[in-house]
Amino acid sequence: MSELFITTSQVQGDVSVTILHLKGHLHGATERELTDRASQSYEDGSKYLLLDLSELDVLASAGLRAIQNIFKLITPPGDMETIQQHGDELYKSPYLKLVCPNPHIYYILSITGFLQNLFIYNNMEDAIKSYSS
Repeated sequence: MSELFITTSQVQGDVSVTILHLKGHLHGATERELTDRASQSYEDGSKYLLLDLSELDVLASAGLRAIQNIFKLITPPGDMETIQQHGDELYKSPYLKLVCPNPHIYYILSITGFLQNLFIYNNMEDAIKSYSS
């Protein structure tokens, strides 16, 4: 069975951003690891989360579910109400963003509609600069 390794770092730009660096395979056997780590970061006060996908090799449907659950976790209730009233296409999360997916993972994110609601960046510097208070 393939594993998922998650390391965490914190950067200070305009706001404090928690980065979860993912390495390996995000699928049914590892999705809980990611959701647990994101939940812990959120409970510890992290408002802004960046998922570093640069070393993620596999993103299965359960991994997509994990990203969706994290999106729901850190999106404030008022923003979720806006999404429900006006449709997902009008909202891009200022709280959860993605950086550096390989072309295969980018393709999966695009065909599943995740890029309608999540900003995605090609480099860490631009991703961090995109967060503001």
